[in-house]
Amino acid sequence: MNLFHVIAEKVNAALAALAEEGALPAAPDTKNVSVEPPRDAAHGDVTTNAAMVLAKQAKKPPRELAQLIAEKLEGDADLDSVEIAGPGFINMRLSQAFRGRVMASILELGAAYGRSTMGAERKVNVEYVSANPTGPLHVGHTRGAVFGDALANLLEETGHAVTREYYINDAGAQVIVLARSAYLRYREALGEEIGEIPTGLYPGDYLKPVGAALAEQHGDALLSMPEEEWLPTVRDFAIDAMMKMIRDDLEALGIRHEVFFSERGLHESGAIEETIRALEEKELVYVGQLPPPKGKPPEDWEPHDQLLFRSTAFGDDIDRPLKKSDGSYTYFAADVAYIREKLRRGYEELVYVLGADHGGYVKRLQAANAALSEGKVPLIARLCQLVRLFRGGEPVKMSKRAGDFITMREVVDEVGADVVRFMMLTRSNDSPLDFDFEKVKEQSRDNPVFYVQYAHARICSVFRNAEAELDEFLLRPDPEAIRWDLLKDPAEHTLMRRAGEYPRMLEQAARAHEPHRVAFYLMELAAEFHALWNKGKENPQLRFILPDEPTLSAARLGLLGAVRQVLRNGLGILGVRPVEEM
Repeated sequence: MNLFHVIAEKVNAALAALAEEGALPAAPDTKNVSVEPPRDAAHGDVTTNAAMVLAKQAKKPPRELAQLIAEKLEGDADLDSVEIAGPGFINMRLSQAFRGRVMASILELGAAYGRSTMGAERKVNVEYVSANPTGPLHVGHTRGAVFGDALANLLEETGHAVTREYYINDAGAQVIVLARSAYLRYREALGEEIGEIPTGLYPGDYLKPVGAALAEQHGDALLSMPEEEWLPTVRDFAIDAMMKMIRDDLEALGIRHEVFFSERGLHESGAIEETIRALEEKELVYVGQLPPPKGKPPEDWEPHDQLLFRSTAFGDDIDRPLKKSDGSYTYFAADVAYIREKLRRGYEELVYVLGADHGGYVKRLQAANAALSEGKVPLIARLCQLVRLFRGGEPVKMSKRAGDFITMREVVDEVGADVVRFMMLTRSNDSPLDFDFEKVKEQSRDNPVFYVQYAHARICSVFRNAEAELDEFLLRPDPEAIRWDLLKDPAEHTLMRRAGEYPRMLEQAARAHEPHRVAFYLMELAAEFHALWNKGKENPQLRFILPDEPTLSAARLGLLGAVRQVLRNGLGILGVRPVEEM
C-alpha cells in the first residue's frame, strides 16, 4: 500500500466533486498537483498543494479554494483532521486506524512492500563500471559499481525491465599496452631478468599470474615470434584474464551484469560503418575541419579535414570527429555505434554511470543518442565523483597489488561488501566521498551502516526475547487483528509515519535516479527506531514486551515487524545484508 496514492485518490475525488458542482472547470489540469509529506511533521502526515495549483483555473483565491477542498475531505474516516495552512496548503492527519492498515499491509506484503508498477515494464539499459580491461578495478570504479547496481535494483523495484550491462573497451591502444605488459611478464615467468618495468607499460604485480599462465600454455614458443604474430594471442589471453579478475572482484561486491558487450565486436562486425551510413542518410555527417582546442593551441596544431558528426545540431558544443587523421575510427565512433546497438535492442531509456573524468563526454553521447533515436529515447548520464581513502584520518594512496592505486578487492576484503556498498551511497553521486577504513569499522551511531544494521539486529533480538515470554498467537497475530490503536506514544506514531513513506520514497528516488535517497531514508528510520528503544529504557511502560499486557505487546511487536521489513527491503535495494545479530 502506498498511502500517498490512497490520499491522492481522495483529493482527486474531492476535485471531481467540485468540478461537477461547477467550482472547478470540467477537466482541471492537475498534473502539478502533489500529495506528499509536509516539510515539518508537526504540520501533519500528508499535505497537498491542490488549491494553489488550481486557483487560477477556478478563478478563486487559493485559500478559498482550499476551504472548498477541505470541506470535501472532512469527515473521511481515514483522516483525523484537515487544516488549511499558509497560502493554501491543505494539511491532513491520518487516523490511527488508517496508520494501522498501512502497518498491516507491510506485514502482509513482506518483501513486496514498496514495489510498484510505476515503470510499466519500460526497458532500461543501465551501463556501469565498464572499466578498461587492463587491470584490477580501483576504488573509483567501486563507487560507480555500487551506484549503478543499486540504481538497477531501484528501477526494477519500481516496475522497470532492467538490463545491467558492462562495455568492454577491448579495442584500441590500451589493450596493445596490456599485451606488451603481459608479454614482459611472460618473459619473466620463463626466467628472464626483466628489471624495472619500462615507462608506458602496466607495472602492477597482477600481471605476473598472466605471464605465468602464458608460459604454462605456450612454453617458450612466443619468444621466437615477431610482435605482430604474438601480440593478438597475448592480447586476447590477457583481456580474458583481466575480465575474469574483474568479474571475480565484482562478484565479491555482489554485482553481476547480464550483458558484457565487446567494443572490438563493433569494429569486426561492421557496425561502425553501418552507423555512419545511417547518419549520412540523415545528412548528419560531413567532411570538415575542427577549431583548435580552447585556450592556447598546441604549437604543432594544424587544421585538417575530418569526417565529422553534426553533434551541435543536438546541443553539443562542437561537432565531433568520427575518424582520425590516419583514417581509423575514433573512440567516439564506436560509442555512436554502441548507442545504435542498444536502440536496436529496443531499450526505451539508456543510463550511463560514468566517472567524474567523463563529464565532458556526456553532451556528445546525448547528441548521438538524440540523432539516432530521433529524440524518442532519453540518455541519462550520472557522474560519480571521486572517493578519497583515509586510515585514521591519514590519506591512503598506494597498493601493493596494483602499484599506484587501491583496488576494489583490497577495500572489500578489509571491511566487507556490506560496508563498502552502504558507505558508497551515503553521499549523492555528484559529491566527493571520504572513506576512512577505521571509521567504517566503528560500532557507533556515527557509522551509518552499523547504525542501520544494528537497528535490524536489535529488532531481531526483541523477537527472540518475545519467543520466551509470549505465546505463538501473540507473536504472529493476524495483522488485521492487531490493536494498532493501542500505539499512542508520539515516537510510535513517528515510526509508523516513516514506514508508510517508504513506497513513495522509492518512486521519487527512481524518478531522480538517486539510490542514495534509500540510504538516507534507512538512516532516518533507524534513528527513529533507536529513539523509541531509548525511550523504553527510560520508561518501562514503553517497552516492547509487557507480559501483563499481551495485546499491547502484540501491537508493538507488529510495529517492530513492519519496521524490520522496511529495513530489509531497503537494504536489499542497496545490496546490503540485514544482519540478525551484532
